Amino acid sequence: MTLPLLADMWKRDDRRPGDWARDTGWVQAAREAVAGVQGERGPRPMKLIIQIPCFNEEEILPVTLADLPREVAGFDTVEWLVIDDGSTDDTVKVAKAHGVDHIVSHPHNKGLAQAFMTGIEASLRLGADVIVNTDADNQYDASNIPDLVAPILSKQAQLVVGARPIAEIAHFSATKKLLQRLGSWVVGLASGVRIPDAPCGFRAIDRNAAIQIYVYTDYTYTIETIIQAGRRNITILSVPVSTNEATRPSRLIKSTASYVWRSVMTIVRVFMLYMPMAFLGTLAAVSAAAGLALGIRYLVFMLMGQGQGHLQSVVLAAILLMGAMVFMMGALISDMVAANRRLLEEVRMRRLAEEIKGQDPGTEHPGNP
Repeated sequence: MTLPLLADMWKRDDRRPGDWARDTGWVQAAREAVAGVQGERGPRPMKLIIQIPCFNEEEILPVTLADLPREVAGFDTVEWLVIDDGSTDDTVKVAKAHGVDHIVSHPHNKGLAQAFMTGIEASLRLGADVIVNTDADNQYDASNIPDLVAPILSKQAQLVVGARPIAEIAHFSATKKLLQRLGSWVVGLASGVRIPDAPCGFRAIDRNAAIQIYVYTDYTYTIETIIQAGRRNITILSVPVSTNEATRPSRLIKSTASYVWRSVMTIVRVFMLYMPMAFLGTLAAVSAAAGLALGIRYLVFMLMGQGQGHLQSVVLAAILLMGAMVFMMGALISDMVAANRRLLEEVRMRRLAEEIKGQDPGTEHPGNP
C-alpha cells in the first residue's frame, strides 16, 4: 500500500470504490426502511420527545425538568422521557412527581451511551418525529430547544448538535478545552463533517436519522453518533447554545488523567471501528518505511566495511518490518469485520423499522409507568 493511497483513504470524499459501494448499500437500505415507516404512519400530529438519561439524579432532576418546555413551535405534542440507568436513589419517584410522561429503567447501570440508545429506541416506538437529548444535571439551557429543532423542521438538517461557548465556560479546565477541540477535529476527520463542539450532548435528531444510529461504545455517544451520521450522508448542522452554571462535578470525568486516557481510547476506537484500513494501514506504512530505512542504512555501512558495528540496525529493521506485516494483516481483518458489522447494522435497522411500523403511536412503551 502506497502513501498516496493512504492519504486518499483518510479523505472521506476520496475513499476506495468498495467503501462507497458498501455505504451506498446502507443508504439505500435506510431509505427503504424509513419509507416503509412513513408509509405505514401516514399524516398525523407532530411529536417532540425530550429524553434525559439519568443515574441517581433525584436532587438535580427537578431543576432540569422545571426548565423544559411543554410547547415548542412546529409540534403538536411535547413529551418528556427519562431513562433511569439503574439508579439506586429516588430518581424514578422524582420523575413521576414532576410530570414526566415516560420512564424506561435499566435493571442496573449500563453507562451513558447505552442509556442514550435506550432513549432513542423508546422514543421511536413512542412515535417521536424529533428527539431532543439533554443532560440531567441541567448543564444546557432548555430555552435553546427551539433553536435545536428549527433546522429539522425546515428540512435543513436531520441531526443538529449544540455548540457551547467552550472558551467562556469557567469550570472547564484548559486540558478539557483542548480535548474538546481535539475530539471535534477527530470527528471531522472520520465523518467528513466539521462540528465545532462534537462532544456536546445537547442535540436534536429526526426519526429518519435516529433509526440509522447505533452506539457501540459504553463511555459516551457524542462522537460516535456524529461519525455514523456523517458516513451515512445524514445532514448535520451545528447551532450555538448556552449553558447554565455547574450543579455538580461531571460523572464522566473522575480526574484529568482519567479523562485524557478515556478520550484517547475513544479516539483510537473510533478510528479502529470506522477507518480500520486507513488507520492500521498508516501504521503499517510508517513501520515499513522505518524498517526499510534502517535496512538501507545497514547496507550502506556494510558496503563501507563497517557493517559489523551496526547489527542493531538489522535487528530493529526486522522488528519494524514484521510489525508492518502484523499491522497490515490487522488492517485486512478489521476491514472484513467492519463490512460484517455494516451488514448487522442494516439487519438491526430493518428490524427496528418493522417494529415501529407495527407500533400504534398511542401505545405506551413497556417501560412506561
